[in-house]
Amino acid sequence: MTPSSRSVTTAPGGEGGPYAPLPMFATDAAIARGAEPNLLWWQDLDTLRALPADEIGAHIAAQIAPHVAGRDPANTLLVGKSLGTSGATVAADNNLPAVWLTPLLTHQWVIDGLRRSTAPFLLVGGTADPFWDSALAHELSPHVLEIANADHGMYVPGRLAASTAVLGQVATAVEDFLDQVVWPA
Repeated sequence: MTPSSRSVTTAPGGEGGPYAPLPMFATDAAIARGAEPNLLWWQDLDTLRALPADEIGAHIAAQIAPHVAGRDPANTLLVGKSLGTSGATVAADNNLPAVWLTPLLTHQWVIDGLRRSTAPFLLVGGTADPFWDSALAHELSPHVLEIANADHGMYVPGRLAASTAVLGQVATAVEDFLDQVVWPA
């Protein structure tokens, strides 16, 4: 396997796109390990937000699927933040390892995708995030980074330096997951 055969597809949240700090750092960790980036932007976000809740997952999955179809699971990583974690069904369908940042663990289509996944995945969330379910996260994966008092953006109370330290913890957890689980040396 040559590092250049690796790829990372990043499915962002509803705000900030793939260059928001959390998905950007996760993507950068994969790039540092030889992955070619494929950064997604949601098509017609206003229409997406207007969809009934039970249709959002299928809409997001349909936008992600063409970007990973036919790729070698041993060399492919899927990164999703919040809304992008609807790609859990795509990861399950394609046996892809994944990093799920602030996953929507209150949405059944995300939970169903995670339950069906056979490839390893890292779940990252905070205890102050209304979409996070600590017990469920630990049930779904042995690879969990949970930050006390972090909200859906992984911000913690207090000065911004505390939240940037959380970003550092997330980046390290992603690097460790890639080095120890996804692409071990």
